[in-house]
Amino acid sequence: MAGGLHAFPEPVERLVRELERLPGIGRRTATRLAFHVLKDSGDYAEALASAIQDVKTHISCCGICYQLTDVEPCRICQDPGRDASVILVVEQPGDLMTLEGTGMYRGVFHVLAGRIDPLAGVGPADLTVPALLERIDNPSSNARGVKVKEVILGLNPNLEGDSTMLFLADALAQRDLQVTRLARGLPSGSQLEFANTAVLADALQGRQDL
Repeated sequence: MAGGLHAFPEPVERLVRELERLPGIGRRTATRLAFHVLKDSGDYAEALASAIQDVKTHISCCGICYQLTDVEPCRICQDPGRDASVILVVEQPGDLMTLEGTGMYRGVFHVLAGRIDPLAGVGPADLTVPALLERIDNPSSNARGVKVKEVILGLNPNLEGDSTMLFLADALAQRDLQVTRLARGLPSGSQLEFANTAVLADALQGRQDL
């Protein structure tokens, strides 16, 4: 379209192309978002650009749990009010935020940064599994140097999530700790981020031994 008769001016076309690279954003939606930026105030465009730049400049992964943070370690790992002997393992930072939003969990987290998916070429080595095992084997690597007593597997209840859970359960089987998973109040095939607070609270309270 950039070279066509009715092409947008190059700066607009470039903005559309960049927005189109976002997950789930097609050409039509990217164009609508670009026009929204254009018609809004200059202050909005500058604030949006600044927010994007700040995220890239100031946000990194916590060296302990791998959630997104602007301090090191993250605030959850630092918090003396959290039970660092209990680790809830999730796939992505968004899952952590969803579970944290229930207000029902007072332990700490570990973000795998994905899940085992052979068809997509993702294996255990591509995740933060070694860092999780290090936290368990060496308390000094865990939040506030606390020994881990329980690992809760809070993975998405679908084929890849279940495969990842089984792999982790096997890796943890020979270690001196309790391994549980979220109760199946979460419907199979769903995503944590789409579950409501009540369902997530029930899942946390009704977790089961593996």
